[in-house]
Amino acid sequence: QVQLVESGGGLVQAGGSLRLSCAASGGTFSSYTMGWFRQAPGKERDFLAAVSWSGSSTYYEGSVKGRFTISRDNAKKTVYLQMNSLKSEDTAVYYCAAAAVYLATRTANYNYWGQGTQVTVSS
Repeated sequence: QVQLVESGGGLVQAGGSLRLSCAASGGTFSSYTMGWFRQAPGKERDFLAAVSWSGSSTYYEGSVKGRFTISRDNAKKTVYLQMNSLKSEDTAVYYCAAAAVYLATRTANYNYWGQGTQVTVSS
């Protein structure tokens, strides 16, 4: 029903910034909460941030609050993750996802997932 494609990943030095994009097609983009997750090698996929249908409300995992900003542009059917003050611990594959639950934080509440984009932060 909904297809999601992430882009914008790459190699960045610690302290640098990167902006990820997630383009949606199919479905009704504005009816979903959108979220960002990440998965490091050998670890579980962890919640990072979520933004409500209108973009007026957001929720962040504690370790990224103040550094990362999630936003959405419903006209462009795109969600963004602005990442500042990047640390080596931020190295992971980053995924966007769509949920029917308001500001969902659990992977089980997200119905659609992108393929992921690699972010590597060098020290």
